[in-house]
Amino acid sequence: MSSTPTAVIIGVGPGLGMSMARRFGSEGFRVALVSRNDARHESYLKDLAAQGIDATAHAADVADRARLKSVLADIASDGDIELAYYGPASAHHPIPLTEMDADTARSAFDWIWPAVDMVHDVLPAMLARGSGALLFAGGLSSVRPMPMLGHLALPSAALRNYAVTLHAALADRGVYAGTLTIGGLIERGDIHSMVTADPDRYGSPDGHTLDPDQLADTAWDMYHSRDRAEEVFDVFSG
Repeated sequence: MSSTPTAVIIGVGPGLGMSMARRFGSEGFRVALVSRNDARHESYLKDLAAQGIDATAHAADVADRARLKSVLADIASDGDIELAYYGPASAHHPIPLTEMDADTARSAFDWIWPAVDMVHDVLPAMLARGSGALLFAGGLSSVRPMPMLGHLALPSAALRNYAVTLHAALADRGVYAGTLTIGGLIERGDIHSMVTADPDRYGSPDGHTLDPDQLADTAWDMYHSRDRAEEVFDVFSG
């Protein structure tokens, strides 16, 4: 087993996920990338290798409980998981709250259960060592009313509450938990690419974007300083 700490990036994409991989990799972490399919893994690994970052890539749909558990176990067998980051986007399209029934509301939480499963799988070893970190990426609708996100606002609020409560629960046990609450279009990400490719449909993103490298820098500072449970990024205020 390697003595190099591992950063697991769940839901990796070309925006924030890869920025997280580069940032923690530059600090000496071995990086394990996890995403739904492996179509872009080769390019991700080449990118990281060019920067001297040791990385592996794993295909797993986070909604597949058995597969996610197996992948996390495989990663842990090669070295301690020091950081587990949960950042996949929801696969659902917003349904207005005024049209939502209980089944619709429950379906939105499909995005939350894998985060809980991730923690369940990696936290025991962290507690046994007395070191480690859990980081999450959520949305601004968890702290501000954003009706346009409809039923997706519900799991966003739940994820934030889960993260900040974990932060409090783990405060004196050597393990850090925190969340990035993101209100803005993340540059280089898939949604950013979709919006910029069709401005007539989605409008101009000018003034509404966030640099994923800066978000990753903040995530590193949160991990390193462990002095706060949350950072909020809001390009819509004012």
